Amino acid sequence: MLSVSGARGIVGQSMTADVARNFAAAFAGHIRSTLAQGSRARIVIGRDGRWSGVQLADAVCDGLCTAGFDVVDLGIVATPTVGVMIEQLAAIGGVVLTASHNPIQWNGLKTLNSQGLALPPSQANEVIARFRAGTIESAATRGVRSANADADQLHVDRVLSNVDVALIRSKRFRVALDSVNGGGSRSGRMLLDALGCDVVHLNGECTGTFAHTPEPIEANLTQLCDAVRGAGKIAVGFAQDPDADRLALVDECGRFIGEEFTLVLGVMRLLQRHGHGNLATNLSTSRMIDDLASRFPPSRVTRTAVGEANVVVGLKSNDGLVGGEGNGGLIWPKICWVRDSLSAMALVLELLSCEGRALSAIVADVPAYAMIKRKMDLASIGGLSAVAPALRKVREWFEQRNDVRIDETDGIRIDLTDGWVHVRASNTEPIIRLIAESNDRARAEQLCDECARAAGISNSA
Repeated sequence: MLSVSGARGIVGQSMTADVARNFAAAFAGHIRSTLAQGSRARIVIGRDGRWSGVQLADAVCDGLCTAGFDVVDLGIVATPTVGVMIEQLAAIGGVVLTASHNPIQWNGLKTLNSQGLALPPSQANEVIARFRAGTIESAATRGVRSANADADQLHVDRVLSNVDVALIRSKRFRVALDSVNGGGSRSGRMLLDALGCDVVHLNGECTGTFAHTPEPIEANLTQLCDAVRGAGKIAVGFAQDPDADRLALVDECGRFIGEEFTLVLGVMRLLQRHGHGNLATNLSTSRMIDDLASRFPPSRVTRTAVGEANVVVGLKSNDGLVGGEGNGGLIWPKICWVRDSLSAMALVLELLSCEGRALSAIVADVPAYAMIKRKMDLASIGGLSAVAPALRKVREWFEQRNDVRIDETDGIRIDLTDGWVHVRASNTEPIIRLIAESNDRARAEQLCDECARAAGISNSA
């Protein structure tokens, strides 16, 4: 899988040491083309804790050092921590070894530029073109690899400097954290300890494997929900994904409240602070953020294609206060330009502190929608080449109506008066994603069914 999100594959098959080395070399070649002749620079790398990360990190470092770059290896850290350290070390870029929420047999490379941003689509495509062409450039002087053990603390300190630490500490929250044995295990615990929380920490060891299926969705978080219910007087449960750029929430009753609320609650707190602000999110994210923006005029929401890099472009072009994606990924530019579970945890705790109410009560005040998320195996419709014809069929089906607005920025999104549906090929898995939202769950299901029939897709991945 090669996309704006980087490279991902199954370890030992489509993701090998050679693939990692060559993709890193392609990234190095792209970076080198932006530098003055003969100049030397450093690149930061980190990994999410998968068992395959050590070998692939060695290969990445070899590819970067061969191209003449010095490499600062952070070891196992959260993806946003790499973004923080690029700025901290004045590095020219970064590489994260992660497959995010994908199962343990997957791994991948995510590339960041000198601002700690995911590469914009044009640059990501240039790296992919270099990789496919097999263009590997060797420098006259090989770069040097070194280690840095300060990254987690520096990231935590940056978050702490931007929230009301004294207020949060005064509440002495008891919280549960499921780090899924991933890259945010250490920094997540450090942050919560620094905020004066009594922490029930689940799966906090970087064992190389995951205690459960890693995507932070309800079906995979029964252990966390049970822990919140069983431990008593826990204010909130937090669930990180393996590279800790996403966060899901469980309320004080042990009820999974959904990934979509992570962005909504973080945005709510920052809008309360600032009074208003421009926001950015992708086309697959709930309308809840639009409703929230309307409470704080003249706030407005910019919608982008799916993918962190695209949301960042939306934020930067509109002087955005905060943004992110409805998969639990909040981007707070004051911290870094990467989705960040640490920022989200701190803002949720500050919101709880200021509101003086239970999380369930705050969530109940947000007009919620029913959202259905499905995914279909690309092979079921004939592979990637079949996506464009399927999308064309969807357009032809819905454009016959008068109450329809069609957006083809990313796949196709159909907005109707009583809901919306979005269908697109995933950037990170060989699947088609189908998402619909409405006031009523039955209507959301109906929109999904109608869209799937129109596209000729029906089999779940």
